[in-house]
Amino acid sequence: MSTVAQEYMNGDRPGPLTREIPECMRDKYTVVQSIIDLIVFAIVGIGYIIRAIYRSIVGYQKKDLKGSIALVTGGGGGLGSLIALRLARLGCTVILWDINKQGLEDAVKLVKGIGGNCYGYVVDLANREDIYRVAKKVEEEVGRVTLLINNAGVVSGQYLLDTPDHLIQRTFDVNVLAHFWTVKAFLPTMIEHNDGHIVTIASMAGYIGVSKLVDYCSSKAAACGFDESLRMELNSRGIKGIHTSLICPFFIRSTGMFDEVNARLVPQLNSNDVADRVVLAIRTNEAVALIPGFFRVLLPFRWIVPWKCLGDFIKVIVPDAAPHSAQNSPTTLLPSNPSPLHTKHESRPMSLVPPERHDRQV
Repeated sequence: MSTVAQEYMNGDRPGPLTREIPECMRDKYTVVQSIIDLIVFAIVGIGYIIRAIYRSIVGYQKKDLKGSIALVTGGGGGLGSLIALRLARLGCTVILWDINKQGLEDAVKLVKGIGGNCYGYVVDLANREDIYRVAKKVEEEVGRVTLLINNAGVVSGQYLLDTPDHLIQRTFDVNVLAHFWTVKAFLPTMIEHNDGHIVTIASMAGYIGVSKLVDYCSSKAAACGFDESLRMELNSRGIKGIHTSLICPFFIRSTGMFDEVNARLVPQLNSNDVADRVVLAIRTNEAVALIPGFFRVLLPFRWIVPWKCLGDFIKVIVPDAAPHSAQNSPTTLLPSNPSPLHTKHESRPMSLVPPERHDRQV
């Protein structure tokens, strides 16, 4: 590309059309261009909205995941193991990462027990070098990861001033920073093949602050920003074959993290239903999935109603995210010793064979 053309593209040199416009008219020309841009944007935006409404009525086409290699962090129990089972049933080769060796072995056996192809790796997700090391090992031993699900998460459940520094550091290491390292490890090969899907399991706590979850809510808000920024970056680079999905559920019961949470009005979510919803979002390339769905209607009020009203409403929905009895329970409060890191508290995956339901969509 010539120097003149490069300067023109960078805005350092006026184009031929601009030179023909008198100096006194250039401001008006800019206003006209802005109006034209807004009209074009409105037309395109309306088209996207109409298409979204149409798709919400007739449904989205589900992509076939058979033959994909899916990696699930925090797969040694809880939601991660349930997602792994569903992906295995759809024909994926499943790779599970977890710090909990016993839970990891149990989850691998269960996935293999339903005829799935599964591998387990013990990984410290708070350790960047360990993530890079095991990621390289996975690509050598299993193959190219095409579906990355950043699911692992930890919670302390204490008032900020009562939370030890190392627990705050661990929350961000696992809930946010690990996403950077896993994506940097697997995204280059996805870009090379223009094929891949990155899923961020965040939380509604990423949009709404809750008492006793200052570190957790902050980390999940960062995870939401990570997903949106990554999606924008891929789009600006013209990479169309790689999709991202942000999953924001309300509190989930039976995962070992929020089993004792005191919630009103909005019941805690069934972990099997959430796992189904995650897989559905993956198969339809859904950008953002709020669970339950009616939060899409309620969430805009966060910026409309006065803060006092919002604060009182949140206190009604979640009077206590970590009751005193739960704080003293080993299934809710993570060990105070920062090494080794425990992302899950149960040594075995939960539930694993969901009850038969005819309305399940995966």
